[in-house]
This record gives sequence, structure tokens and C-alpha cells, in this order.
Amino acid sequence: MRIVKNRGVSPQRLVPPFPESALLGWLGPLVVALFGGILRFVRLGEPKAVVFDETYYVKDAYSLLRYGVERAMLGDAKDPVADKRLITGNLDIFRQCPEPGDCASFVAHPPLGKWMIGAGEWVFGMNPFGWRFAAALVGTLSILILARVARRMTRSTLLGCLAGLLLALDGLHLVLSRTALLDIFLMFWVLAGFACLVADRDWARRRLVDWYESAPITELGPRLGARPWRLAAGVCLGAACAVKWSGIFFLIAFAVLSLMWDLGARRALGLREPYRGALSYDLPGGLAAMALAPAAVFLASWTGWFATAGGWGRNWDRATSPGNPFFFVFDSMRSWFAYQSQVLGYHSGLHEYHPYMSEPWSWPLLLRPVSFYYPSNLPPSACGADQCSQAVLGVGTPALWYGALLALLGLIVWYVSSRDWRAGAVLLAFGAGWLPWFYYAIADNRTMYLFYMIPVVPFMVLAVVLMAGLVLGKESAPPARRAVGAAAVGAFALIVLINFWWLYPVLTAETITQAEWWSRMLMRSWVTAAPK
Repeated sequence: MRIVKNRGVSPQRLVPPFPESALLGWLGPLVVALFGGILRFVRLGEPKAVVFDETYYVKDAYSLLRYGVERAMLGDAKDPVADKRLITGNLDIFRQCPEPGDCASFVAHPPLGKWMIGAGEWVFGMNPFGWRFAAALVGTLSILILARVARRMTRSTLLGCLAGLLLALDGLHLVLSRTALLDIFLMFWVLAGFACLVADRDWARRRLVDWYESAPITELGPRLGARPWRLAAGVCLGAACAVKWSGIFFLIAFAVLSLMWDLGARRALGLREPYRGALSYDLPGGLAAMALAPAAVFLASWTGWFATAGGWGRNWDRATSPGNPFFFVFDSMRSWFAYQSQVLGYHSGLHEYHPYMSEPWSWPLLLRPVSFYYPSNLPPSACGADQCSQAVLGVGTPALWYGALLALLGLIVWYVSSRDWRAGAVLLAFGAGWLPWFYYAIADNRTMYLFYMIPVVPFMVLAVVLMAGLVLGKESAPPARRAVGAAAVGAFALIVLINFWWLYPVLTAETITQAEWWSRMLMRSWVTAAPK
């Protein structure tokens, strides 16, 4: 059924143009990413030690390279003797067993993040630089991605570069970019998935505009066909789940967000049946991209477990026993599902006390960061004073985080008053990465840490940048108004830079006097006890 076009609908409202050149849109973010990369790669091999939970993931990654699965260590996973072997280049750290299954190690996280760490070990060797290389690389790339996605959301290269700069200057992002833990990889894939969805939003609306201007209008609107950006988003979010199970929170939230954007686009075009059109034409493809593709990526990340006999609960002998040719697949899947059930039970029962554990309500306030590294008894010659300190403190840049809290409150007001899609998307992403942990804190009393917030740090930065756009005002605003806004935004960025510079020595294990270390502990709750 054909209907008359609604001439009151402006296609420009669906896809606003980019005011600056495409070249500047790439050069600016690349320069900011280069700056962030320098901060992350310089002295990446320091400290020359196994830092915090690197002791798990460095060894598991090396085991994946050698055996295809995680293998049991000679001693306890956190055995300092094994850590010392790694630092001195002695890689004899795994048990030797008559049967591969006898050395199987139970691990609580999927393999993809450890494979990424292992890629750095394979290229640069089993040393601190090698096992931290992948983290530094994805940390740097995430700065570029955020700058580009902020530019797309605001249609401003200046605001895009501001987003990248603020992420580069966040202390928690810096520390995790220089440490072989899984969380930086989770953040990277979540951010990449979100960026792909924002690109898909523009792509789908541009297709709607083309159809609107050239084809007869129907009640339901057109079929948009294959949507490569949405499929890429599903792949990235599946990779997030293949790093840590908590990626599922973002996958669900972003799948709903994508459908809501489709509904809004068809409604903005003035179609008579926008919801039925979206459910009929957009939902089936969305399910394939945001459900089947992530599931395939997650399953593929376990290829080493399926293809070898040494994985936990693998039951290789039973799976390869003579009989039905399909038995291998069915029995392997049965063993794999049993393993996933054990992992879920492990996470639900994780109540072990740790001196730097914290509750999720305290995370945005930075009340309890995590000490990743603090060696005792440094000699006076290390800093030229009676007492010296060398620390890696996993903490965000306070000026940025507290500014982001105010920005998030501002976004709530903005979204309620205007229903702006950008404010809604950022608030949803922040909630998906933060609010689920309240359930585990209340119902499960689970052991948790501040660095669980790293996946939402880019969205905190986006909140700041969106509010900065409001402060700057439109280009048509009076010059005096724009000058005042630019001064306010510039002053905030300068404060963040100074705050980051002040904390930098305790983020990167620089050797300083203990008095200088104490002066950087901005809250007493940042310290478990006074060092001796």
C-alpha cells in the first residue's frame, strides 16, 4: 500500500552532516591516540615484576600458547617462586603429567583475553613488556575509537579529540593499559561494539533517507538488507563476553538500544506503522547480529579446549570413543556446558576477603582503589632519601571522575527534558556496566574491586564531552558566549591534566620518596596501612 510522503519530515534530521573535513576527523584523533600510546608504552616493562593478578593471566596465556588450554602450575597459582622464575626467564612452571587431562586447570574466565595477552608473549617473549604489550595496544586503540565515536555522536572533531584526550588522561585506564589483566580487553570490545552500533545507526538512517527520497512510501517502510556495522557490533560484543562473562550485560543492553534506534528512525520518517515495520524488518536481522553472532564468537574462543585433550572437564577419551560419528560433537558440548555451569557457580560463591575489595556504590567516588604493586624495603639509594616508594595504584583521575558524576546527573536532566538519543545511550551503557554489580553486592556479598568500572570509563568520558558540547554552545551562538564556554571546557581539561600529572608517579611505578608517595594518597582510604 502506497501513502503520500510527509513533506514535513527533513531527511537531514535523521542524518546530520559532519561540518569538518574527513581528513581532520582522522588526524585529530590519531594525534590524541599517539599521545595516549606514548604514555602507555614508555617504560611498559616497569615494574619488572608480576603485578597483582598478572600471576594468573600471564601464566594462563603462556599455557594457551604451549598447550592450547590452561594447564596446572608446579605450585600454587600465586606462588612467588613461579613468579620469580618468569622474571628470570625460567619458563619451567607447568606440571608434567602422564595424561594431558591430569594437568587440567580450572579457570574462571573465557579464553579470549588470555589469547590476546599470549599474542604479545609470542611476539616479544615471556617478559613484562611482552605480556603487557597487548593491553597497551588495545588501551591506545580504545582512545582512537572513543575519539571517533564521540566525533560521530557530536558531529564535532574538537569534542571527539577532547574525548580521546580525557580517556588518555584517566589513571585507571592507564594502569590497566600497562597491566596484563583481562578488564582492559573487556573495555575495548565493549567500546568497539558500541562504536559499531553508532555507525550502524547512521548507516541505517542514511538508507532510510535514500528510500524516502527515491521510492514510493509504504506504511511499514523498507527492508534495509544486510547491515555490516550491526553484525560487526555483535562480533565485538561476543568477543567482550569471550573475555569476561560480564560482557553479557552490555550485549543485552546494546541489543535493546539498537532496536529502539530502529523504531525511532522509522517513526521520525513519518511512517504510519513504524513499530510493525521495525519488528517485521529490523528485528530478525538484529537477532542474528546480536544473538547468533556473539554466540558463535564466544564458542569459537574455546577452540583450544574443544581441539585438545587437556582442558578442564574435557572427557576426551569418552568423546573420541568409537560409535556414532556425531557423538564427538554432542558429548563435547555436554562437557562444555557442564564446565560453564561450574564457572557460574564459582563466580556466585566468590566471597574471599581481600584488603582492597570494595562495594560498587563507592566506585564512582574512588573511595577504595587497588594497590597493584608496592615493594617493601627499597634501599635509600633508590630515591636519595631515608625511605623510598615505588607504587602502581589502580585509581581513576579524581578530577575526571567527579566531573563525570556531575555530567551524568546533567545527562539525566537532559534526557528527561529532550529525549536526546546520545544522552540515553550513554546513560544506558553506564548503567549496564555498573548497576548489575549492586545485585552481587546485596544478594551474593561477592568480592569486587574498583577496576570492574573500567568498561564504563569511556561512557563517563562521553558524558563529560556531551555536557561540554552544551557548555560550548552552538556555532551560531554569540562569540562572547562561545568564548566563555571554551574557557570553561579548557579549564576543566587543564585541571584533569594537572591531576593526572600529579598522580602519574604512583600509576607507573616511578621511584619517589615516601613523603612524595604520601602526598599523592588523596584519601586515607587509598592506603590499607602505613608502609613500614
